[in-house]
Amino acid sequence: MNESVLRGLTPSVLGILVRRGVDFAAAEDAVQDALVEAVRVWPADPPRDPKGWLVTVAWRRFLDATRADAARRRREDAVDEEPAPGPASAVDDTLWLYFLCAHPSLTPSSAVALTLRAVGGLTTRQIAHAYLVPEATMAQRISRAKRTVSGVRFDQPGDVATVLRVLYLVFNEGYSGDVDLAAEAIRLTRQLQSAIDHPEVAGLLALMLLHHARRAARTAPDGSLVPLAEQDRSRWDTESIAEGVTILQTALARDRLGEFQAQAAIAALHADAPAAEETDWVQIVEWYDELARLTDSPVVRLNRAVAVGEADGARAGLAALAALDESLPRYAAVAAYLHERDGDVASAALLYAEAARKAPNLAERDHLTRQAARLNAGRSS
Repeated sequence: MNESVLRGLTPSVLGILVRRGVDFAAAEDAVQDALVEAVRVWPADPPRDPKGWLVTVAWRRFLDATRADAARRRREDAVDEEPAPGPASAVDDTLWLYFLCAHPSLTPSSAVALTLRAVGGLTTRQIAHAYLVPEATMAQRISRAKRTVSGVRFDQPGDVATVLRVLYLVFNEGYSGDVDLAAEAIRLTRQLQSAIDHPEVAGLLALMLLHHARRAARTAPDGSLVPLAEQDRSRWDTESIAEGVTILQTALARDRLGEFQAQAAIAALHADAPAAEETDWVQIVEWYDELARLTDSPVVRLNRAVAVGEADGARAGLAALAALDESLPRYAAVAAYLHERDGDVASAALLYAEAARKAPNLAERDHLTRQAARLNAGRSS
């Protein structure tokens, strides 16, 4: 059984332990131990009921840990509650766990980090990259979050805004990273939309659908990255685009604009253009202005610089870029693109090479390396 199947079972197993009164940190440790044991045992002896097997092993790992530091009476009470052998419940606890991880005792950033690690299945490195912080800093943040919720009763679910932030980061990692979680994030956001009436939930679902619609065109047959302007738009999923646009229009009509609706509006403008040269960059800049007002995010301002360069020329884009911190992720890649459009091929080649060295994943690094090689070959010919 492969890693993705194990990861898919994790939320349900974790949910069962939490519902049985195990505090979240202890439950996560027990489930992780069970997953390690599954990787070791299952190739030679796969269970007939993988979920039930994981529940039983995780519970026993919890008991082992409890015996090390709890009184005999507490140990005996726990043993009495051991799940009976047999098929486990098919209830999907994933979305419920997302809300529990957004516990009021945690700050929003800590809640997001804990959920991504414990329920989303992301590594500390992946979460640190999403937050633009060093891996060691994120490891400390997650450890503090676990200590904070250790022993806390999970009967006060957190707020929708934190859950949306988690779902968005899970989708982004699944869309562009090492682990395919995008479809799961869309599924959970659909569940959330059906459960509550919130325009930002609709905005996030629209954003996910519009981005996911382009997925088939994002890579070439050899696995290399295909930039948006060069994608074969006939490969875009028109049904997902139509659904995303409809959901977005309904949300915008409520006149309660949020960052996910603004991002979805930008994605919709890209999806609406029959060809890259027909993209309405002026409107996109206007939406980036709204998004910057809502978030004050340096990453938003970085993306806005690209849009300004397309709408008003490379010089205008470079002027917008100059106001930003050069240490921002992908700053060098944006600078390279704008310098190339401005005709400064030598600077662009150097910046593409610098961006390749800083790329967060192999596909992006290879793409940027090819861009640098292309410009260097043109200069030497």
